[in-house]
Amino acid sequence: MVIRKGGALLLAVLLLAGGVFGAGKALRFFYQKAYPLGYGEMVLAACEEQGLEPAFVFAVIRTESSFRPGAESSVGARGLMQITEETFQWIQYRMKDESGTDYDDLFDPETNIRFGAFLLRTLLDEFGSEANALCAYHAGWGNAKKWMQDETYTPDGQNIETIPFGDTGRYVEKVLDTKETYKKLYEF
Repeated sequence: MVIRKGGALLLAVLLLAGGVFGAGKALRFFYQKAYPLGYGEMVLAACEEQGLEPAFVFAVIRTESSFRPGAESSVGARGLMQITEETFQWIQYRMKDESGTDYDDLFDPETNIRFGAFLLRTLLDEFGSEANALCAYHAGWGNAKKWMQDETYTPDGQNIETIPFGDTGRYVEKVLDTKETYKKLYEF
């Protein structure tokens, strides 16, 4: 086969483009493995029921438990969305749940996602933004309420700008960054 000068250049460009395209696909595949859609149907159903962005809920689950339904923290938070017993009881009361669900049921992915999504919706409604809701999710409702009422932390009276707990600040940033990655990787 004889390749002329112009044909060789075209062939080189096509091979380079194919390599870049292939590398792009490989990188996307890698990121999708690192940012999975675990328990996708359950998450999407809970998001639809609660009016939540799927990327937000997937980001919380990835950050909290890395999609491990048996995860348990040192303070006893359980399951995919890492819900403590006290928070579970508060959610159960707010949901008016009389199904007989108990704290051990939080290791069940569907139960955990349902309760966690309800909690996120409740906190979003109460605190007005994802960042504020995440402060309450991580540091507790009472702490977030205090920060919202203190202009040292919330100068505009609406957005917690200075989070006094370093671990909560890092948590909020990580979840919101992870949410953006999910939005770039997937179409919801």
